[in-house]
Amino acid sequence: MSGEVILVVEDEPTIAEAIASRLRSEGYEVSVAIDGPGAVERCSELAPDLVVLDLNLPGFDGIEVCRRIHSFRQVPVVMLTARDDETDMLVGLGVGADDYLTKPFSPRELVARIKAVLRRAAAAGSGTGPTLSFGPVKIDPSTRRITEAGGDVHLTPTEFDLLRALAEAGGAVLSREQLLAMVWGYRDGSGARTVDSHIRSVRAKISTDLIRTVHGVGYALNKAAIPDRGATR
Repeated sequence: MSGEVILVVEDEPTIAEAIASRLRSEGYEVSVAIDGPGAVERCSELAPDLVVLDLNLPGFDGIEVCRRIHSFRQVPVVMLTARDDETDMLVGLGVGADDYLTKPFSPRELVARIKAVLRRAAAAGSGTGPTLSFGPVKIDPSTRRITEAGGDVHLTPTEFDLLRALAEAGGAVLSREQLLAMVWGYRDGSGARTVDSHIRSVRAKISTDLIRTVHGVGYALNKAAIPDRGATR
């Protein structure tokens, strides 16, 4: 039994109860909020280990909830959206969501995503290895810190692991399926669009043109930006 506390923020009672029931059966402690203001208040009170956050909420939406809760606590967030809209997904990732699911989704997939995000959050701060440098960008696995030209780049734990995986590949192409297995822990090939959305989000946060798309295959670092594996700080 896991024992982690999860806050479910969903204004549709049937959906909220279905999610809460499934998560409780997995051993999580679950609390439910039904609107934006209530979500921020409950997050402040509970200090949950993870938030499952619907995008469309009364009061104010999930984007604003994510901004507000991250202003006082960096809690992992899995965002839910009823619309298959890439813009919504990118905005959600841009304000700090770690992953997202488009409704309708299977309870099994939601649980898998939550477990993967919690694993990454638990690993944050416990990384090892030399600093990887490519151009003005440096990745320090020991502190999970990324800088560009000396300034901090704020990536979610998922985005950090994605960029680190590409950097450690040394310019080799990684398929979407490989990245899903390495970063998300999926091995059934589902969720390729998740990789694409996170790549877009990372590109939006790092100004240099580091990641190239290999059409029909996956992603790699540009050869001119292959990290110097001997660099340390």
